[in-house]
Amino acid sequence: MSFSTSAEPVVSGKNLRIPSQRIPAGIHVSINVDSRRRWKSALKVLSSEEAVVWGDTVTLSSRASPTFSVEIRASYEADRMLGSGEVVGKLQISWDELLNHGDEPFDLPFSHVRDIHPSLTLKAAVVHTCDNQNDALCDSIFSWFWTSVRSAIQTVQQLSPTSRGRSLQGFIRNDLQDIDVTTSLFRDALALRPEHHLDHPSSLYNLTQALTWRHNKKSTTADIREAAHLYCELLPLCPDGTYLCSIVAGPDGVDYVIDGCNKLPIDASDEGVQLRRVILELCPLGHQLRPRALDKLAQAVEARFNQHGSIDDLDMSIQLGHEAVALCPEGHDDCDIFLNNLACSLESRFDQQGKPDDLDEAISLYEEALRLCPDGHESHDFSLENLGGALVTRFQEYSDFDDITQAVSLYREALTLQPPGNPGRDTTLHNLALALKTRYYELHEIEDLNEAIDWARESLSLVQLNDPERHRTLYNLGSLLCSRFTHTQENKDVEEAITLCQESLAALSSLHPSRHFSYMWLQEAYLSRYRILHDPADLSLAIENFRLASRHPTQGFPERIKEAIDWAQSSRNAASCAIRRDHLLRAVELVEQGRGQQWSLASRLRSPVEDLESANPTLAHNYLELSKHVSNAAQDSATITDRAAADQAEIAYRRLTRQWEAVVSEIRGIRAFSQFLLPPLYEGLQAAARQGPVIILIASQYSCSAIIVPPSGDPHHVPLPSVTLVELTNLEDRFARAIRHARTMGAKVPRNDLIVLLRTVWDTIMLPIVNVLQHGLKLKFLSRIWLCPTAAFTSIPLHAAHPFKTNADGSKEPCLEDLYICSYTPTLSALVRSRQMMKKRVTPSFVTIGQGKPGAGKGKELLAVDSELELVHKLVPATANRTTISGDAATRAGALEALQQNTWVHLACHGKQDHTQPYDSHFVMRDEHLTLLDIMERDIPHAEFAFLSACHTAVGDEETPDEVIHLAAGLQFSGFKSVIGTLWEVDDSVAKHVVEAFYKNMFKDLEDGGVMDCTKAAWALNRATHSVKTKVPLEQRMVFVHIGV
Repeated sequence: MSFSTSAEPVVSGKNLRIPSQRIPAGIHVSINVDSRRRWKSALKVLSSEEAVVWGDTVTLSSRASPTFSVEIRASYEADRMLGSGEVVGKLQISWDELLNHGDEPFDLPFSHVRDIHPSLTLKAAVVHTCDNQNDALCDSIFSWFWTSVRSAIQTVQQLSPTSRGRSLQGFIRNDLQDIDVTTSLFRDALALRPEHHLDHPSSLYNLTQALTWRHNKKSTTADIREAAHLYCELLPLCPDGTYLCSIVAGPDGVDYVIDGCNKLPIDASDEGVQLRRVILELCPLGHQLRPRALDKLAQAVEARFNQHGSIDDLDMSIQLGHEAVALCPEGHDDCDIFLNNLACSLESRFDQQGKPDDLDEAISLYEEALRLCPDGHESHDFSLENLGGALVTRFQEYSDFDDITQAVSLYREALTLQPPGNPGRDTTLHNLALALKTRYYELHEIEDLNEAIDWARESLSLVQLNDPERHRTLYNLGSLLCSRFTHTQENKDVEEAITLCQESLAALSSLHPSRHFSYMWLQEAYLSRYRILHDPADLSLAIENFRLASRHPTQGFPERIKEAIDWAQSSRNAASCAIRRDHLLRAVELVEQGRGQQWSLASRLRSPVEDLESANPTLAHNYLELSKHVSNAAQDSATITDRAAADQAEIAYRRLTRQWEAVVSEIRGIRAFSQFLLPPLYEGLQAAARQGPVIILIASQYSCSAIIVPPSGDPHHVPLPSVTLVELTNLEDRFARAIRHARTMGAKVPRNDLIVLLRTVWDTIMLPIVNVLQHGLKLKFLSRIWLCPTAAFTSIPLHAAHPFKTNADGSKEPCLEDLYICSYTPTLSALVRSRQMMKKRVTPSFVTIGQGKPGAGKGKELLAVDSELELVHKLVPATANRTTISGDAATRAGALEALQQNTWVHLACHGKQDHTQPYDSHFVMRDEHLTLLDIMERDIPHAEFAFLSACHTAVGDEETPDEVIHLAAGLQFSGFKSVIGTLWEVDDSVAKHVVEAFYKNMFKDLEDGGVMDCTKAAWALNRATHSVKTKVPLEQRMVFVHIGV
């Protein structure tokens, strides 16, 4: 006989309570089949939010077992077969009692557990009756439906000694109030089960489920954020193969939370960035959502960069973007987004640091993104604008007119897709205006400029006041108005431009990288007005803003070198203006600010702090330690070729720089140190002239002149009316040709070309200066003077100026070196610093370093080196500790060690000035080059004198003459107070005559008990060049110059 069973889910468990108080992986039911076997249901999770239907069917025989035996058990493993679990309820009843309920569901009560009575609601029916042929045929079937389990679980904990037995009851139902109550109870339960509690993972999971379910119902951002953090803690606690791992993973678990967080708006706050990092942790390698998580984190970090200006954030954004693109599979829906975002970050960094590789990569990525977004694609306009911007930038770098034409066309097409009211219209207008401005600079068509200003004004009107990019719109509109002012000379345009640029600065934090550009555009506005109205105040303001821009700490080394050129030129122009207005003190300060920017920046890290050590030893120690770290980081980053490593090094450098600047600010807070490391005033610079006047030679586009800074009193102005910047450049070229020609001539052949040029230098440059020295300052015969040339003056051998004239009585007119002892100084500050360091003297030690046989491909053999080293060694007083390094021992490492361990050095080898990378200028050693960068890395405060008997050791880069970046200056920076270098190639076969005469004069008084004195070097060189006139050709006597004290 057969009976049908109802499929209606009526069976549920009630009042289920786990005696051990642990949260199980699930609940199952166990029924006896016979005396040896038991049937087990499938495992169901108690904490599910939906009704759980138990669909298992079991057929039992009343003959196999005298009673119906059922147990409810809690399992703690994913598979109910791994163990019987913990008994929640146990019951035995007769078959008759079970079947008496007919087809209706009934409650089956169990014995109490912790004062709670569990029960099951079930239904049983007879479906077949066996005949005597097969006793194994069952006569009963039970359909088990496990429903509403989520409403049955009760979490009971011991809350406190006084409230033992109290329980937390939460029932997740469909009304939102109960969702809140239950979530709160699960949170309380988690608090009672701390990190190492056995049920801590289960409590974490329960709370995440409640939070995600409430987020699904209420869309509360806080819930999905909290769930993400909880999952980050939970996942490491879910080993593979466990039940908890299986329910945590998947679309209803952690993936739901990841997807929900990815849909949240980008938050640039530290908390928002941290959330993105948490989401990334939830997406390990191989996870399908990892590319999107990487991209979202990259966007958050870049958004923080846009708000606060930390270049470290931009570098991190690029690294994350690269990984997102690399992991994006072919055909991924978001691939174009990842490409555009990464390209945008690269272009932003190019704007900040000028790295060509960043721009090239950005263009390639934009082109690929546009290919993935054809006409009709929702991101087509976005890709058009991005590519257009990159093409504008490339045009500015390489001047390919096709690029700017295409860029304008792309922007016009994009604008048609952004009608009024579209939220992206302001950006498109802004970009089109910049493209038109760029084309105006190329074609000078006023229509382009006027149209650009109209678009820029409309763009600014659409930008909100709190928009993080508003500063760009402000200073770009300002730049457009400056251009039109130059074209039309309407004063209202430039006044508005200045106001806009000032407003852009006010909107930025002190360390925001875009302050650099705001300073640059503000100086351009002042300079534009100066060019038309010729007001010196405008030029001074332009100079000041240029100085602030060039020294902004977020700018990379290439940008600083580039700006140093413009800055030096501007400072010279400003100095010329100050001279014309008879503001000579200000003129000296302006020239000094424009000279040797890189040495100035580096010297700030090695400033003497003796006075500070007395006033505040702790602060002085912090300053010195940070200065050392910043200096080391700067040198290390300059030698890194790997791009990723270089980015990391730059991040570390900027972090150290910020710490260093904070300490400097604290030092300036002390009254006596308020000017610590600030640009020096005239009264401080005048200390450079303590031992003799310093002559600054200024070459600008307006005039050429000299300023003589005396030991005391006001400076003297010396006009040079016969000299122009163009004539100086021509004179520089003629000297270079004459020197090259002289090297091909015999030693006894007159150097007529050089004689003519040196006579010109005397008549037009040095004679007017000498007249002031003799008649104005009453300077004594053979007094010390220092030459401080700028611009094209730096490449002219001013010290060798000579009238080459015979007087009527047969006497010869004296030349400059007959009248005075000449030295050079790269800056007045460098001379002051060297004098300050002379306070500390130690027992002298002398090392001669020579390398006449460099390795293959490093230059010809220098046959006279060994004899020169031997000669010098004999001439050095025996009282000095003398050593010699040559041949195989003259390596890069050996030379560096010798420089650090000795106070006096004579170096004879090949030298080379690198005009493209000045810091790679070097001395040729046996193995590796000893570079200028190597020398700069060493701080040798006790060093005194160096004789560089090598080629090109005192001539700088033609492109950056005011930076004075050469080997002799590098040794002076490292600590050598007095240096002899060379302006061009040295002939080692005749140079030894100068060397011998020099050291004989240098040490001739030591036999009478004198001491080695590096301040005598200039005098000894003067005497030496006079004594070898019959042995050494003119250009080889002129080649040696003295630098320093």
